[in-house]
Amino acid sequence: MGWWPFSRKPRVLDEDPHLRGTRMWIQDLREVCERHYDDHAGGHQAVCDIREEWLAAHDRGEVDEALFEGLERRSERLLESEGGQWLAWLDDESFWNPGWREHSEEE
Repeated sequence: MGWWPFSRKPRVLDEDPHLRGTRMWIQDLREVCERHYDDHAGGHQAVCDIREEWLAAHDRGEVDEALFEGLERRSERLLESEGGQWLAWLDDESFWNPGWREHSEEE
């Protein structure tokens, strides 16, 4: 009978897929870098590879502008670094926190 008050509502199968958030993108970048902690040249290539992923996600609208800029700032610092500086960025905990900004010397 159609009047039964305890019927289940049909599930919607067409839901938005889970999108990676800020912490996930930063964590993925950090894991890629730490896999190559002793080889900054290999790390640079890995950063370029994951950078392509977030560029594509940004083009699809899955990465907002603030996250995109933060990932770009981090990748620039990592790609510019050599040897000891590479390790210094990997060990800098504040570098891996959401909202990180490099302090300018003017402040």
